[in-house]
Amino acid sequence: MYKIPGHHHISMITKNAQINNQFYQKVLGLRRVKKTVNQDNPSMYHLFYGDLTGSAGTELSFFEMPMAGRTIRGTNAITQIGLLVPSFESLEYWKKRFEQFDVKHGEITTYAGRAALPFEDTEGLRLVLLNNNGEETPAYWSAWEDSSVDLEQRILGMGTVEITVRYLNRTARTLRDMLGYEEVARSDQEAIYQSVAGQAFGEIVVKEQVGPSEKPGRGSIHHLAIRVKNEEELVFWDEVVKEQGFQSTGVVDRFYFKSLYFRDSNGILFEMATDGPGFTVDSTVEALGKKLDLPPFLEDKRAEIEAGLKPID
Repeated sequence: MYKIPGHHHISMITKNAQINNQFYQKVLGLRRVKKTVNQDNPSMYHLFYGDLTGSAGTELSFFEMPMAGRTIRGTNAITQIGLLVPSFESLEYWKKRFEQFDVKHGEITTYAGRAALPFEDTEGLRLVLLNNNGEETPAYWSAWEDSSVDLEQRILGMGTVEITVRYLNRTARTLRDMLGYEEVARSDQEAIYQSVAGQAFGEIVVKEQVGPSEKPGRGSIHHLAIRVKNEEELVFWDEVVKEQGFQSTGVVDRFYFKSLYFRDSNGILFEMATDGPGFTVDSTVEALGKKLDLPPFLEDKRAEIEAGLKPID
């Protein structure tokens, strides 16, 4: 059985790509590594932010849906994104930065065993900065030197992701029994799972909460993508997903990576995505995110697609 090496990316909904772009680049100091469109609906932007090249495990992605209403929070949803920072001093740095930019945030606290600083973006998306405390991160994560954030305080990549569900044991079976995550903590209404022992870059917290399901809108999380190394592994996992009785999309070529999608028995949407070929397949490192990139099958519709999109910085 193959081992999941961590998170790949996570995808959210934004109502306004320009405001979203401003927050994640200028406030959080991430690099916009790809400006493209939703391949299933090319009328909407799909923006990716991350490290120098948008390495797997650093990517935050957003679909722009101008008609999106507000999120009505509830259960059976992915409810919070952890982002790793180098040290406890980094949390203090970010608290001051959030005050400077009028970002809604809490106090420094503890989350999943780490010092943490919770905050929200401009649309109420819940995030939390986590002290990585000098621990290992994937060797290929690369800092973006032009970030507005001090190099020693920058966001490293994705950390603990929180999922809230009506029936904890159902998602537990998906992560532990099907995907091979290790259950490292458990209480009546919460469990922690890791794909790489001791590391937050593959960690998921599952919380049990009764009540109505979340109604998605701006600032909600659409799906979590987890890493697989290559297409061979993806084909293996496609069979595993189907053997467990879940519906799989089968392998989908997203040009920048290949994926499959499935929902677990709580309705949580998971993607499994390959490491490569990555965002430099159609761009130099220097030019990443600067122009609208389209996969080859959409290139002949470029004029029509560009005409329907509002320009963003």
